[in-house]
Amino acid sequence: MDSVAGPTAPERSQGLRERPGSAVIADVVSEGAAERGTRTLRAELALKTPTPDLDPRERQRRVLELALVFAGASVVAVYSPTESGDELYLSESAGVPRTLYGLRDSYVLTGGSPAVDAYRSGRPLWLGPAEIAHCADARRLPSQDFWLAVLPQPDGGCLVAAGERPGGFDEEDRECLGLIAEAAVVPAPGSRRDTGARPTSSFDLAMDTGHLEVDGEMLELFGLDAAEFDGKVESLLSMTVPEDLPTLMSVVEADHMSIGERELEFRILQPSGEPKWLRLRGHLVPGGEGRPAHLVGTVADASKLRSGVSDVARVQRLASTLATAGTVRDVGRAVVAALRGPLRADRIALAELEGDRLVVTLLDPPEPDAWPEVWRSEWRSEWPDAPVRAMPTLEAALSEGRPAVWPAGAPLEPALADVGPGGLAILPLPAGGRMAGACLIGWDDPHEFGADERALLTASAGLAGQALTRAHAFDAEHELVGMLQRSLLPRRLPRIPGAVAVARYLPTTAGLEVGGDWYDVIPLPDNHVALVIGDVQGHNAQAATLMGQMRTALRAYAVEGHPPDVVVQHANRLLMDLETDLFVTCCYVDVDLEEGTAWCVRAGHHPPVLRHPDGTTEVTVSEGGPPLGVVTQADFPMIPLRLQRGTVLALTTDGLVESAEVDIEDGLNRLAGELTASDPAHLGLVADGLLTGANRSDDVALLLMRYDGLATRPLRESWTVWRVPEAVRHARRFTRRTLRAWGVPDDRMDGALLVVSELVTNALVHTDGQVRLDITLINHRLRISVADTSPRTPIKPTSIGWEATGGRGILLVEAMSSTWGTVPVSGGKQVWSEIPLDEGG
Repeated sequence: MDSVAGPTAPERSQGLRERPGSAVIADVVSEGAAERGTRTLRAELALKTPTPDLDPRERQRRVLELALVFAGASVVAVYSPTESGDELYLSESAGVPRTLYGLRDSYVLTGGSPAVDAYRSGRPLWLGPAEIAHCADARRLPSQDFWLAVLPQPDGGCLVAAGERPGGFDEEDRECLGLIAEAAVVPAPGSRRDTGARPTSSFDLAMDTGHLEVDGEMLELFGLDAAEFDGKVESLLSMTVPEDLPTLMSVVEADHMSIGERELEFRILQPSGEPKWLRLRGHLVPGGEGRPAHLVGTVADASKLRSGVSDVARVQRLASTLATAGTVRDVGRAVVAALRGPLRADRIALAELEGDRLVVTLLDPPEPDAWPEVWRSEWRSEWPDAPVRAMPTLEAALSEGRPAVWPAGAPLEPALADVGPGGLAILPLPAGGRMAGACLIGWDDPHEFGADERALLTASAGLAGQALTRAHAFDAEHELVGMLQRSLLPRRLPRIPGAVAVARYLPTTAGLEVGGDWYDVIPLPDNHVALVIGDVQGHNAQAATLMGQMRTALRAYAVEGHPPDVVVQHANRLLMDLETDLFVTCCYVDVDLEEGTAWCVRAGHHPPVLRHPDGTTEVTVSEGGPPLGVVTQADFPMIPLRLQRGTVLALTTDGLVESAEVDIEDGLNRLAGELTASDPAHLGLVADGLLTGANRSDDVALLLMRYDGLATRPLRESWTVWRVPEAVRHARRFTRRTLRAWGVPDDRMDGALLVVSELVTNALVHTDGQVRLDITLINHRLRISVADTSPRTPIKPTSIGWEATGGRGILLVEAMSSTWGTVPVSGGKQVWSEIPLDEGG
């Protein structure tokens, strides 16, 4: 691997090692210091600051944090050789989680990595995107636009720093990192045990046996006498508050062992019953030949720790929080948490710059009355949208790209003066050579801006700008994904005679994943309705696209008039022909709204749940077929369901009833229990309640239908038309007798008889096979349907000459009907006509 090499660490540190007892760099300011960069001088000054009250590891962490501020690194880590000398292990790190930049817990010296290369050669490496692309861990990196620095240390370890630095680490960055690498010397592994030098309230835990050595101060923290303690770690764990025990166990259990620093706060129960907060800081020391690993560290009373936090620590915490901030709101909350409290500010606004307008995304406090009048006049439902041109001072600060502060009484325009009458700081947020936005910080009382505070604002602005750009891109992509998901689902559910249906869709919160869950309600002829719910394997654009195809296919096959099992079989064969690696589960229920019956077909999906009118629930255990797309010639059994008036039918996907902690049977039973306790009169509230506490790591689709029954049941009669010369006359006679039996007056029958004559004649003349006549009467509307085996739809002629002998049948049907049409039915078609029989018709 090609790399840029500079002076070795031993060459740079000769002057330092000639001064014994120098724990930090005390005499590194050279004769030419006046010509050196400001950041380098400030780094030297920070390293000179005495820290006698800190143990070696705390001091080492403080030194590493300087690299985040003065060298612009996002993460910095120190690696040291093990006692056996066969690998480098992580001794300490600071900044964002190191795994985001592909940094491991250890590196084998026989392998190849930048850390090992620098350790072997004793020369620093400055690697850019081109060199990093050849590293083994490049595939784990979040982006391709960052640089890596690896510097050897005087004690034989090496320092690794990484960050998104346009153009790489400049000369001043490299000099600062060199100083920090020399100062961040690692305490020798095992030195606390071997030398007997034990810091206050310290412990030493053998990871193989669980034997724990503690001092008197630590026993006092736990409220124990030395004679009472048996040396077992379990004895102290038993005093932990149960809610905090899993986190603490993840640190002290050997199964969770990873090299590096551990830090967490937990609670113990004191003899009085009151909880007490403790803070644990530990470091795992790997074992050598025949020696077990040890966890050594300290435990302190968290309530007695000094409240002051260094500016470096604030920047480090902000960097760590922003690294995991996924949305613009998350970035804003992180900035407010890092700056408002420590700076004792009265208000903070974070805004994105879109063209010439400042779109404010977070205000703290959020109340409109806490902000200037010009902002309130621009209020848009939730956030203001303020023009930059209305604030020339802000516009100038953004054009210069540097943080600016104004003390109390400074002449500012009202839009800014009222933000900080006692002091105002404007932080332009740079990212990628442009301004991503701005952060305004205001004080009501007069505020003095110190040098350290200005440095904190500068460092925070750079971190927030990069995070804001990433979050904005994430938000835009997430909105695009959500739009795709919504476009593939029904915009609204149809009205169902004799029933009420509601649906809910809850997308996952796991990143930008788009799911394949869907639902559908398909109105069918003769007061039937099909309820469908399904789930495509996977969470990506391919799954969403396949979901749209399967929803369309099932709807098309259902409208064609096929029975439920045939509908699902056709969809299965279609999916097999698509040659996709994904499979689909679905549940299809055909409900007869007149009879209160239903047929259910399952393809690898869990069964429906029924809530009966008396409040009892039933998980309809029944036989089902395999998922769609698995077996070409698969059987999908139809299972009957009986619906009483008031019965609620619930269909859902596994995101609601299954998770890593809950199996599907328990989830279905929980769903049944919640349905029992619900009020079916308010079906929308029932759906919302069922989604409360749903598993947000997976999509959830929920479809509920309450069967109320038809207020008026239709009258129906059917007639199979014989293919004989008198077929039309027989059909007319059957129609007349039926209508008389239903009480239809004779003077209302002529139009219906004419429609029957024309539809039956067309079917007999233009088709082969069986012809069926269906007559339905409901609410004084007569529906006449003639079904045949030909899929060809009748065509209405555009014009007919006086000499034509045919073609007038459809025109007559249209003239006599209020509406008419044709629908596919099981390979054929059904031509229908509706005729009103009341006085108005």
